[in-house]
Amino acid sequence: MSAWTADDWPIAAAALPFSGTLTDGRSVTEAGPDEWAVTLAEIADAGFDALDVTDSWLRLADLDAAGRADFLAVARETGVRPLSLSAIRRSVIDPRDGDENLAYSHRVLEAAASVGIGTVSFGLHRPLTAEQSAQLWFWTVDGPKDDPADWDLAVTRLRELGRHAEELGILMSLEMYEDTFLGTAASAVRLVEEIGFRGVGLNPDIGNLIRLHRPVESWLELCEQTLPYANFWHVKNYTRDEDVSRDFYTATPAPMVAGVIDYRRAMRIALANGFQGVICVENYGGDGLSVCADNRDYLRRHVLPRRPSAQLGSSRVRQLGGTGPQTGAER
Repeated sequence: MSAWTADDWPIAAAALPFSGTLTDGRSVTEAGPDEWAVTLAEIADAGFDALDVTDSWLRLADLDAAGRADFLAVARETGVRPLSLSAIRRSVIDPRDGDENLAYSHRVLEAAASVGIGTVSFGLHRPLTAEQSAQLWFWTVDGPKDDPADWDLAVTRLRELGRHAEELGILMSLEMYEDTFLGTAASAVRLVEEIGFRGVGLNPDIGNLIRLHRPVESWLELCEQTLPYANFWHVKNYTRDEDVSRDFYTATPAPMVAGVIDYRRAMRIALANGFQGVICVENYGGDGLSVCADNRDYLRRHVLPRRPSAQLGSSRVRQLGGTGPQTGAER
């Protein structure tokens, strides 16, 4: 039976709409509690009581113990609980920075545990190229691609992180992203299965794939194949237009209710497969926080179950982390 309903399902605001650099050039991470409080107050004013600590905004792993205590104090004062952490563009198989990113990822897990965060999302996508950064929408230009020769390295390093997460009682989720080993449904599922830990699952952020200006897997097929492995979920939507005869594809951000992905149907698939993870609402462009708030309200009013459901299937991964260490690995 589902432990959550539309009224109390944990929905976190992504910190994605907020820059990690202040106008005076300082990083938000270094700026301290007064600056953190400004952002958390905005998030609270938008009606959120939970936050995904996206590290493009604040690098929790680079704070010392006193800094993390200050962050928790600000979170309590504003009434916004840090519920999940998304570490992005720090691939552990980056050809240049993979070793450093692996060490950083271990620090992320330790930092998350120290503030009571039970879900951490990692990805294999790398920093935006200069050409990508110059675009209105960075996904209109291809970025770095994973080398098939690095598959075993990815499994080894992510398994190492999965073991650490297990020891800390944290769920580890892997974010789907184009041109990485998490860039197709089949490859993402294979990667999770080869890692082999029950607490390591997928973050099926299929919006990352649907927005590409090229042929992509259908959103429905992506959901059907990946949601049985989901333990966390970045949700966002895009309008999409295709004219296959002219090799024309385009996409732009949209509120969840208005995009090409039918999240009402996607959630039914997720629930049927036992999904009980944190949901993180995202949006690119414009007033991203307000769109995230609208997305939260759409989920609660129209998509999430109104009452506990007895029709859930069996999830392949443990859900809602932070409940203590697991035992062993499943291979």
